[in-house]
Amino acid sequence: MNKIQMVDLKGQYEGIKNKVNASITEVLDSSAFINGPQVHEFQKELETYLDIKHVIPCANGTDALQICMMGLGLQPGDEVITADFTFAATVEVIALLNLTPVLVDVEPDTFNIDVKAIEKAITPKTKAIVPVHLFGQCANMDAITELAEKHGLYVIEDNAQAIGATYTFKNGKKQKAGTIGHVASTSFFPSKNLGCYGDGGAIFTNDDDLAHTIRGMVNHGMYKRYHHDVVGVNSRLDSIQAAVLRAKLPNLDAYNEKRRGAAKKYSKAFEGQANIVTPKTVNGCEGICDTCDCHVFHQYTLKIVNGKRDALVQHLNDNGVPCGVYYPIPLHRQKAYVDDRYDEADFPVTNQLIEEVISLPMHTELDDEQIEFITSLVIDFVNQ
Repeated sequence: MNKIQMVDLKGQYEGIKNKVNASITEVLDSSAFINGPQVHEFQKELETYLDIKHVIPCANGTDALQICMMGLGLQPGDEVITADFTFAATVEVIALLNLTPVLVDVEPDTFNIDVKAIEKAITPKTKAIVPVHLFGQCANMDAITELAEKHGLYVIEDNAQAIGATYTFKNGKKQKAGTIGHVASTSFFPSKNLGCYGDGGAIFTNDDDLAHTIRGMVNHGMYKRYHHDVVGVNSRLDSIQAAVLRAKLPNLDAYNEKRRGAAKKYSKAFEGQANIVTPKTVNGCEGICDTCDCHVFHQYTLKIVNGKRDALVQHLNDNGVPCGVYYPIPLHRQKAYVDDRYDEADFPVTNQLIEEVISLPMHTELDDEQIEFITSLVIDFVNQ
């Protein structure tokens, strides 16, 4: 059996090696390292894939989310509601802009933001909602967009983990994750479903005026060289990373299908295990879908409900199986974001999840032998 990796980037590279190397060589030959042809071509190709009017590449996913908020003109003191159970970058950029983060609880089965908790948290100072499409599937965008329209709020999708996922609305309409709100951010960190070989990110929107504003912001506020019309930052996707992403983008749906296939095998192996709760796929689907792409499984995350999660982490590591706990400390308890406004009673789901969740290896190169080995280890241990 091949060595089990949490993310097997080398194995994936071997399958596209010639194309990646040729694309990188093209950049080296042209020496157009910043805003070169590869960046512009990737932008157009991703716009076509997502069926969205504007993709604005930038340096990383954290910048992307921050620039979304800058572009919308949010002001210090404005409240932005987001999930407590997510990576710190989501709340980090809110704080950096002197906005007021408002953290709310998540759903126990999907781990995505709880719409009822959002509604309860809205005040006259609320200006935006940031749903995080956690682990690879969309938050409840029907309810979130309805709530935003009712209260006149912006919806900023944090799509760092769900590129390629499709959301099906109650009326049957389908849209790609990241194309539903007013604006969205994504990350091309190497471990993402669509990852480059360094840092990278992008912003998505169908709003022409907002796109124009953001295009200036990512380049020092310039639309014409040395003319600074808005306050901006230096956040550009370099051409070598764009070349890697162009090589990978045609394979994204196939990569996501492989992830879904691995997830289905995991979940099948765990059927009937009382101490193991497998990921729930929503959006009108039961279990792991055969026919749709509502979940792209950036992570495959179990809940271990008999108190053995931490011991299981050690057991897997001892047997050569990497795993992750995303996330061990909720944002409302992080030293940087502690606030007297928060009451532990408002976060029952998050506080339970941090004791139970464990993410197993998930990538495009997982094979049946590895999955069988991993699932057997998990089942045998939790049932001891």
